[in-house]
Amino acid sequence: MNPKTFKPKKNVPEGTKQHQLQKYAEATLGSGNLRLAVVLPDGEILDEWLAPTKLSAPEYVDHLMEWVQQQLDDESVFPSKIGDPFPPNFQVLVKNIFKRLFRVYAHIYLSHISVIEALEEEAHLNTSFKHFIYFVQEFQLIEKRELQPLADLIASLTSQDY
Repeated sequence: MNPKTFKPKKNVPEGTKQHQLQKYAEATLGSGNLRLAVVLPDGEILDEWLAPTKLSAPEYVDHLMEWVQQQLDDESVFPSKIGDPFPPNFQVLVKNIFKRLFRVYAHIYLSHISVIEALEEEAHLNTSFKHFIYFVQEFQLIEKRELQPLADLIASLTSQDY
């Protein structure tokens, strides 16, 4: 684990709102019903409830892939019949999906490239990422500033094709 990315649990003072939310989260997580763990508790403010959420990288990727699949399966977002209307915010949603998927690539390259190389799978990863980047660039799906963590890699992978 990279010590720069590890954030130790904070000691939340008793009697504070954060302490109450932390205790609620701990109680519901231990209940075996994960759906209850994410429901906004009665009387709580949404912004405060959203702020304690922390996920490990594997949990983030798992949740992200589930969310993307839900979007793809939702006929009101991705209609499967020709002629059915797309929602007015369709392009915003697609851009959000691609931005989040880019973060998965960035995490793999920045944190796990040595494993990918040891498995001799770097060519497959690079090909997949290159295809992803060409699609992103063709339709301007991710702002350049969001691509900065892998800007050198992107330049290297795409430079020979121009």
